[in-house]
Amino acid sequence: MSANGTGPSLVLVLLVGVLVGCGVALLLERSLTRILLGIILLGNGVNLLILLGGRPGSPPVVGLGPTDRMSDAVPQAMILTSIVITFGLTAFLLAVGYRSWYLTGDDEVPDDLEDRQIVRRAERDEVATSDRGGEGPDGDPEQVDPEPARRRLRRGDGAA
Repeated sequence: MSANGTGPSLVLVLLVGVLVGCGVALLLERSLTRILLGIILLGNGVNLLILLGGRPGSPPVVGLGPTDRMSDAVPQAMILTSIVITFGLTAFLLAVGYRSWYLTGDDEVPDDLEDRQIVRRAERDEVATSDRGGEGPDGDPEQVDPEPARRRLRRGDGAA
């Protein structure tokens, strides 16, 4: 906060922008290590942004000063909660990265099969066929049978 308590300084606002920007750029990478670093930077940038949203002042303890000059305690509590959540997510991503490195020797996130099919169709300018509906459950193999298997078995229509 600035010295006179009017609002956040320009340096802190720029620091929030740099942290969030670098965090988002790292999140878009394929390596789990870079994704982890992006989560950490993004979390720190958002924590600083929440801190800048609070009112500056004396400590929020009743009896130490006038209540109209106390700082807002809600952003501080939100930041503490955010730190715990970011720590848990960091621990989870570390475990996923370690498991990926242990199994494949690499921490790069591979493409899904569906992603590869979409790329191939886009290269051929092929459009996926759309389901127009109206065929009924027997005419469309993608149609889910709305009737549970137990009910069909009780009626004797066939095995599920």
